Amino acid sequence: MQLRAEGLGAHLGKGLARIYTVHGDEPLLAQEAADQIRAAARAQGFGERQIFTVSGAYFDWAPVLAAAQAMSLFAERQFIEIRIPTGKPGKDGSEALQRYAEAAPDDVLTLVTLPRLDKTQLSSAWFTALDGHGVSIRVEPVERRLLPAWLAQRLKAQGQSVPEGEDGQRALSFFADRVEGNLLAAHQELQKLALLHPKGELTLADIEAAVLDVARFDVFKLSEAVLSGAVPRLLRMLDGLEAEGEAAVLVHWNLAEDARALARVRAALDAGKPLPLALREARVWGAKERLIERIAPRLDAAQAGALVQAAQVCDGLVKGLRHPDWPSDPWAALRRLALMLAEAASGKSGAVLAAR
Repeated sequence: MQLRAEGLGAHLGKGLARIYTVHGDEPLLAQEAADQIRAAARAQGFGERQIFTVSGAYFDWAPVLAAAQAMSLFAERQFIEIRIPTGKPGKDGSEALQRYAEAAPDDVLTLVTLPRLDKTQLSSAWFTALDGHGVSIRVEPVERRLLPAWLAQRLKAQGQSVPEGEDGQRALSFFADRVEGNLLAAHQELQKLALLHPKGELTLADIEAAVLDVARFDVFKLSEAVLSGAVPRLLRMLDGLEAEGEAAVLVHWNLAEDARALARVRAALDAGKPLPLALREARVWGAKERLIERIAPRLDAAQAGALVQAAQVCDGLVKGLRHPDWPSDPWAALRRLALMLAEAASGKSGAVLAAR
């Protein structure tokens, strides 16, 4: 049975399953979900705890299987944790997990922790067995658009809040900008506010004075900011990626893919194909699909071509070649390309053509 992380508390209050599988790439939320399960297990008398960390292809699964069948020496019930940091138990592990899920007795509670799993892993026999005999909780990163609400919820939990209306939204937006992509640090900044200020309302000045800029940016999230036309955010992300030492070539590849995707979709539309088919043929999915389906219909072939040509020029610049009409610094060139894409996303097509 699959369960959302926010519904875990209510579920645990009704009773415990035999097996819980927590998977995802957000460390804070995964840790909190696992801690909730551990606390519920202790409260229900699962006093003896054993931890197995699966490391390498030659991990011995026999002690894990034996532990689940052994009588507890110190408590009526035992709690077993199986940690698989790679998310790949291997052939032997797959078979062992399937046997484990089918045979685990009622007086043993098991917690399996995993990183983010891909589609193949989620449909594997071992994961299906764990999910079918227990509960799986998928923890996802908090998207930037949801981060202010997440912060407000966390502030409320510690007895603090921001003003109503625009002032409060400005404070939460400032907070979100400083901690985007780094929930562990966001949690620490929230704890800092709890120590520095009493319960009650916090002003923007309180947050500005206390919260450090600990944002961490994912190059693959840059497309979302660019195709949304969010200029301040994309510039902040590019500054952050440059400061963190990200490869300019990788950043360019992502921006160029966006330009090529827009051109492919536009060409398909000009050939008379419907938008859903054009997006599918251009291999555009997920959040990017929703953004490109809004942009491509109002972009003509000349504008799409200008973006692809700009991406080609920028490709040379990040590899050390110069162009008389473009800045020689690779990151300055990347900013220009990103702004051209953002302007196209916002419908400012004249700026795209003028920048050629």
